[in-house]
Amino acid sequence: MFDAARDNNAELLLQAVDVGLPVNLTNDKGNTLLMLAAYNGHASLVSELLTRGADGNRLNDQGQSPLAGAVFKGHDEVVRALVEGGRTDPRIGTPTAIQTARMFKKDELLKVMGATDDDFKDPVPGIPGPPH
Repeated sequence: MFDAARDNNAELLLQAVDVGLPVNLTNDKGNTLLMLAAYNGHASLVSELLTRGADGNRLNDQGQSPLAGAVFKGHDEVVRALVEGGRTDPRIGTPTAIQTARMFKKDELLKVMGATDDDFKDPVPGIPGPPH
């Protein structure tokens, strides 16, 4: 199922979730199906997982959020899907999604995520490693 999330095999994955696969299933690194779909740029699958109750704030074992992963990879449509899904906090994780957007000077995504003046006061940590 984790490969289905990575590879955008939405039909298989969503069918499995619909018949009982836990939507917040995690792999050995703490990555959820949502994290893997987000990190690999699958906006439509991300939206479908959110509508089925996926936790957009679930951090992996490295403290990364799906939103920060999507920002890091430059998947703007996934960022929008996560924000529009209403279940993500851009201020959680290490680094946060807002800090990640600041690192990569993604001003448009900062607006999408609702960054405020306070968000620019925090220091920006180093670049994170990818989820596996």
